[in-house]
Amino acid sequence: MKVSVQPTVLKGVIQAPASKSSMQRACAAALVAKGISEIRNPGHSNDDKAAMDIISRLGAKLEEQAADLLRFNSEGIHPVASFIDCGESGLSIRMFTPLVALSDKEITIKGSGSLVTRPMDFFDEILPQLGVKVKTQGGKLPLVIQGPLKPATISVDGSLSSQFLTGLLLAYAAAGASNVSIHVNDLKSRPYIDLTLDVMKRFGLKTPENRDYREFYFDDSVAAAEAIHHYTVEGDWSGGAFLLVAGAIAGPITVRGLDIASTQADKAIVQALMQANAGIAIDAKEIQLHPSALSAFEFDATDCPDLFPPLVALAAYCKGVTRIKGVSRLAHKESDRGLTLQEEFGKMGVVIHLDGDLMRIEGGKGLKGAAVSSRHDHRIAMACAVAALKATGETSIEHAEAVNKSYPDFYNDLRALGAAVSLNHQFKFHE
Repeated sequence: MKVSVQPTVLKGVIQAPASKSSMQRACAAALVAKGISEIRNPGHSNDDKAAMDIISRLGAKLEEQAADLLRFNSEGIHPVASFIDCGESGLSIRMFTPLVALSDKEITIKGSGSLVTRPMDFFDEILPQLGVKVKTQGGKLPLVIQGPLKPATISVDGSLSSQFLTGLLLAYAAAGASNVSIHVNDLKSRPYIDLTLDVMKRFGLKTPENRDYREFYFDDSVAAAEAIHHYTVEGDWSGGAFLLVAGAIAGPITVRGLDIASTQADKAIVQALMQANAGIAIDAKEIQLHPSALSAFEFDATDCPDLFPPLVALAAYCKGVTRIKGVSRLAHKESDRGLTLQEEFGKMGVVIHLDGDLMRIEGGKGLKGAAVSSRHDHRIAMACAVAALKATGETSIEHAEAVNKSYPDFYNDLRALGAAVSLNHQFKFHE
């Protein structure tokens, strides 16, 4: 579908969406923690729905579902289906595969969209060391897994994604790992491991000792059983980043529901906004944004690569040349995001240079409305929509429905702030 965005001044108060990073981890923890788990403020993105479907196929029972509450009952990994489908969720494929491996049943793991082209060699290399049989299609989906996984001391490469480690940590905890370590080389996106460890603690799972992100040691203690687990999904800094940038470009607006003490990596957007001289005021319950004279900034996004799209939208309006490090983290996303940002923002008159791991954006020269495409990438769709708010003329976005992956209410939320957003047909994004 196509969405059109006209230049608009935004005004109002908006609640940030639920974090899919937090929601998906909570689903996985609810599956392996055993007993009753209550998850409040649940998300409803496509990735969230995929996680809920996966844990139901692996044995968790959804006993109650309301707008603000999910209640699961689980006795651990007891598959009731011969396959799981991760949709387009990279976190789901990487996190749930080690959990599937806890079962002695042969399970096929499927995916769709860009997920079928993403490398899965990690599992070919690591899982056999843990007694798991693995079949892949040349390191790609579908995967066929048969356990049971037996925790052992291993070394893994953390440079491609921290999500593989998230899955192993959860699987080790569920399998009762004792006196074993996971050694990690060159771990990227460390804040996401902080989030994983925090979720594990909140669900009463055995949590390893973090030895400077180079080793995660499981001692011989036993986690105390809890009758019921309570967890509230955080507001999403990844989706919220687009709202914050929109406010800095075309506000004034107020964004609520983002915890400044969160372990989410993408809260670093606040640092970038401050470096760009954005009009921003932060208190305990809300963040206020208003337009100001924005200036170019330097930022290292190696540990928060999902910030590249909103950072590019911000940099496009910053006078001077903005430099963002971490381009190497963008190749295996829903699109090759470095090239996609360069090409799609180029249509709007923004010059972007890619030089190895560095992106340079020439900003502050004005943007023109244009026909752009999300390339089926949710964050590209949102970045283009935000950039369009102060462009000259209308911007149309092809494949705009890509936002359903992470932030299905995005266009509705922009509209609630007064944005002139029109759809080529009426579409309820949250269904």
